[in-house]
Amino acid sequence: MSTRDATIVANKNHADQVQADAVLLRVQIGEAKTASATLQKKMDDTKAESDQLKADLDKANAIIAGLQAQLDKTRVIATDFQTQMEEAKVVSIKHQGEVENAVAQVAVMQTQLNEARADAAQLQTQLADSKAQIADLQAKLDKDEKVIAQRQKTPAKN
Repeated sequence: MSTRDATIVANKNHADQVQADAVLLRVQIGEAKTASATLQKKMDDTKAESDQLKADLDKANAIIAGLQAQLDKTRVIATDFQTQMEEAKVVSIKHQGEVENAVAQVAVMQTQLNEARADAAQLQTQLADSKAQIADLQAKLDKDEKVIAQRQKTPAKN
């Protein structure tokens, strides 16, 4: 075989190799496009879930704010009842003739105070539950934001 024939065969072999590499590269590009689309879908799903968690967190915060306002109102009522009860006790001591009336008022106020305290305890429990839910939602949100950040940093593989 002559040098020229050897060169032609070598060039043909090289061209065949380049063509085979081009086919392989096209396949890899197709796979990368598919993987990229899948990754984008997952990122979109994660973003949607993150947005939902943020909305849930905002809702929980609004509920907590409402519960806190109710708790504060109940505390004011309880303090007011306590003050009224103390005033009723003073009146009963000063006016021995009105002892029975004052005792009845104190009993009613004590019942109201107990009810207010029970309401305050219930609101405190609800507030604690809501704070636990917020902590849970915040943890999920933080996790999803880390996943989003990780996915945005990770380049698509070829």
